[in-house]
Order: sequence, then C-alpha cells, then structure tokens
Amino acid sequence: LLKQKLCSAPILALPERCEDFIVYCDASNKGLGAMLMQREKVISYASHQLKIHEKNYTTHDLELGAVVFALKILRHYLYGTKCTVFTDHKSLQHILDQKELNMRQHRWLELLSDYDCEIRYHPGKANFIADALSRKEREPPLRVRALELVTLLWRFTNCDHARVP
Repeated sequence: LLKQKLCSAPILALPERCEDFIVYCDASNKGLGAMLMQREKVISYASHQLKIHEKNYTTHDLELGAVVFALKILRHYLYGTKCTVFTDHKSLQHILDQKELNMRQHRWLELLSDYDCEIRYHPGKANFIADALSRKEREPPLRVRALELVTLLWRFTNCDHARVP
C-alpha cells in the first residue's frame, strides 16, 4: 500500500486556505525534522542538520527548536491561519505556563506568539516521518566531471569530420 501511494500522484498536495494545518515535528541529536499536512495529505517536508553549538542544547530546547524551525520554514503557509503542532516531547504542551525560562526559550516563545498554533503531544512511535527527517544525514554533493564529457564529445565530433569525404 505504501509503495503504491508513493508511486501514484499526487505525492504532495496543494494547501487550501480555509482548512487548518497540522505540523509534525521532531528533534534528534543529528537534526530537526518537520512535516506539514492538511486534510491528511502532505504539503511539505523540511529537515535541518544541527550546527555544532545546537548539539549542546538540552532535549527540551532541541524539541522546542524543532517547533520553531517548523514554524519559521513553513511561515508562508502558517502565518495568519490556525495550526496544530504535534511533538513527541510531552512537556512542550505546557511551555507557555512555565515560570522559569532561559533567554533562548523567551525569544522562541515570542516567535510562537506570532502564530495561532496549539502544541500537542504525539507519541514518538507514531511520529515516525518527522523522526526520520530529523535523523537524515547530509550527503556530500556529487561532482560532475564535465571536462571528460566535453573531451569525449570533441573526439567524437573530430572523428566524424575525418571520415566525411
């Protein structure tokens, strides 16, 4: 069924402004991942590899960072609409009620206040797509050897001209 769904169109859906959005996000020790959905159809995927200083964040800050990353990267979809953000970190549901926050958390909560979103808990096992995106490693870009291709074309072209009477 999964293979059939991935091979048939549409894999990604277009958003509708009148519908609420759902965001699934997750953090790991490698990166952050997010998925935007509407009407049970995926609209967008996003992932971000952690920078060196971000690897020192606490789990709570990483998970909150995943929410902030998702809202920032999906801003053009989410700004001005209602959305529900699902995370596998239970304590984030009560982040707005916490009394003691560090400066980073204050800054991120100020950003969250720009959005009409509700943070809800979603078990980690059920949040497997965002989890996979957060664990995605960056692959080095492939180098194209265009110089060899040009040389082969040049040889091929010269050989053809030599044979023409």
